[in-house]
Amino acid sequence: MPLRCAVLFLLLLAPLPGQGWQLVWSDEFNGPANSLPDTAKWGYDLGGGGFGNAELETYTNSPGNIWMDGNGNLVIHALRPAAGVYTSARIKTQDKFSIAYGKIEARIKIPYGQGIWPAFWMLGAHIKTVGWPACGEIDIMENIGKEPTLIHGTVHGPGYSGGNGIGKAYALPSGQPFANDFHVFTVVWSPNSVEFQVDGNAYFTVTPQSLPSGAKWVYNTPFFLLLNLAVGGAWPGYPDATTTFPQVMTIDYVRVYRSTTH
Repeated sequence: MPLRCAVLFLLLLAPLPGQGWQLVWSDEFNGPANSLPDTAKWGYDLGGGGFGNAELETYTNSPGNIWMDGNGNLVIHALRPAAGVYTSARIKTQDKFSIAYGKIEARIKIPYGQGIWPAFWMLGAHIKTVGWPACGEIDIMENIGKEPTLIHGTVHGPGYSGGNGIGKAYALPSGQPFANDFHVFTVVWSPNSVEFQVDGNAYFTVTPQSLPSGAKWVYNTPFFLLLNLAVGGAWPGYPDATTTFPQVMTIDYVRVYRSTTH
């Protein structure tokens, strides 16, 4: 097998030395140039309608909006094919892979522009039966284009959702915009905590004690993964004359580890 695939196979078999983590699922996006993501791992959310956030984009599964570049990256393009019309992509592992607890991370280079909203996040796999926010949501990384030097890590659940989500912003020590380079966005999730990290630096931890009085901790069931690049919305605002298209979100990998010490 190719060397990179052989190395990944060995990683799947062995825990990381000294760290207590074993890789259990990943996508390295090593497919041929211009191919779509692996359908055994990813499905799509399609269409528009705002997705509860007054977003402007229509999500597609078109190779104009999402593809692998042949260099080990997945690329999501947000396009403006006509005035006031936007297309992008949102992929998910729903009904294909979910996990309860572990270390979940992705190496991503985010875009920058007013009204642009990239995200790497998770939803409770039982969302179809209990709905949102009862299913829980863990936003591993969100950025809104008007804040180029900040990303946000947040949890949402019953009684603390939407604008009342529990989260924190993080800035790079250098103060540089996140769009300048790739960064690794991570959560380390255990039965009673969700810790947020950027490039290995822990910056925020949520526990049951962090919740409003009487609120339910809903992070003890499997969650699935999502990646998307939204355009507009009540939180980021909307594109203006400074916003250029296409906007590009580049994902080097997504990796999920299970603890070998619990």
